[in-house]
Amino acid sequence: MIIEIRKAGFVNKGAELMLYAILERLRAAYPDAIFTMAPTRAGAPRPFRKVVDAGMYPKASAYYKGVEWGLIAGLAPRRLREMYGVILDRDVDVVIDAAGFLYTDQWGARSSRELAQASKRWRKQGTKVVLMPQAFGPFTSKGIRAAIRHVVDNADLVMPRDDTSYKFLTDVTGESLNIQKYPDFTNLIEGIVPDYFDPAQHGVCLVPNYRMVDKTDDVQGAAYLPFLVRCAQRLVEHGAQPFVLVHEGANDLWLAEQISKASGGIPILTEDDPLKIKGILGASQATVGSRFHGLVSALSQGVPSLATGWSHKYAELFTDYGFPEGLISVEDPEDQVAKKIDRLVDPKEKEAIRAQLLENSNRLKALSESMWDRVISVLN
Repeated sequence: MIIEIRKAGFVNKGAELMLYAILERLRAAYPDAIFTMAPTRAGAPRPFRKVVDAGMYPKASAYYKGVEWGLIAGLAPRRLREMYGVILDRDVDVVIDAAGFLYTDQWGARSSRELAQASKRWRKQGTKVVLMPQAFGPFTSKGIRAAIRHVVDNADLVMPRDDTSYKFLTDVTGESLNIQKYPDFTNLIEGIVPDYFDPAQHGVCLVPNYRMVDKTDDVQGAAYLPFLVRCAQRLVEHGAQPFVLVHEGANDLWLAEQISKASGGIPILTEDDPLKIKGILGASQATVGSRFHGLVSALSQGVPSLATGWSHKYAELFTDYGFPEGLISVEDPEDQVAKKIDRLVDPKEKEAIRAQLLENSNRLKALSESMWDRVISVLN
């Protein structure tokens, strides 16, 4: 069996965590399977070197102006393709799409159209297509709505991970047996606490996300950094040993540096390994964050968390974990934010929140196990 993992990658740490979760489970289920991924240029989400280092073969794929130019690689002699380990689109038996959050008006129509075009081709080839649990929508433009209808028509299984995403999908496609709701599946993968993590210095973890600046309106974008600074300063006042964890990229690092500087030089941790990032979050006393998979990593390990978000997926996540009051706005009054921070570090409140999160985490992990049973039944 040749399995393509699509739209996961190595820059976004949530995407990388999804990749490892998929590889871990499917390698156990299909030890003889070959895994493939379409590589990108260096510095982009899926550089060739990292694809190969993860034990995957490169797939010949390159979209340009809506055309899949990778199909031309089929003209090369088989012997040459085998020498360089290149997989063709027609060789793939299963496509596992792990986009996370890509098919929506907020990211434009291109990705939805590419998937629609490819899904038609895969259906003709007999390729199984599974869209892993992810956020979908909203879909307002005619082009995206048409594309999403084609995707659902041609996919074997499409899994929105929350009620809002399910509604956005079914408003376009209608109810369908191949649309099934399951939670985010990275809750099953174990984190690793790195040796340098020191609980005496690293208490409450702040995880900034530059998407709160470039994906929100001007008012929210301008308020985001001052909001995080206020949170950090309040935590310093409590002696909660706040620190900043850089979950991804230079822009998040810039935010971390500004937060640290404005709150007395609190520590900054940078980590490239998503399993260690999950380990750090699980070992923290609490978190205040805006990275979706950072929040999943914290909540699934029972770590009390507060979050600001730029899409519906954040509110749905906290509802799933039975803690909707953990969602806050950068525009909330300062005294209201302070009260939530105070609750986060109060020992009795913290333990009550932790127990509630762990109870819901066990329920959601059971659903993720059911999701894998469903995926493997589709593949078989």
